[in-house]
Amino acid sequence: MNRYPSTLIRKETNGPRYFGSTKYPSIDFNIEDFYIITMQGDRLDNLAAQFYQDPTLYWILQQANSLNRDSLYPPIGVQLRIPRNISRILSEFDALNS
Repeated sequence: MNRYPSTLIRKETNGPRYFGSTKYPSIDFNIEDFYIITMQGDRLDNLAAQFYQDPTLYWILQQANSLNRDSLYPPIGVQLRIPRNISRILSEFDALNS
């Protein structure tokens, strides 16, 4: 599975290939958003698999909750917002990275 399907691959003239920067859309609050309280052992990729059936969408949870991008573990005992309507988010993500 390709972790960066929407991230552009760049190449310097006569140089190595490298990934460009991935851009993420802002995620506005919506009345359909779902909230959970995090527990020990929760991971964003597992939560994305549970709510979106796709663990690679963990970045939506990071972005919606302004979480540290260096970890898949959210803080324990905090309210985590789970955006429900992700089609707009994914469309914006694709537009920003195409």
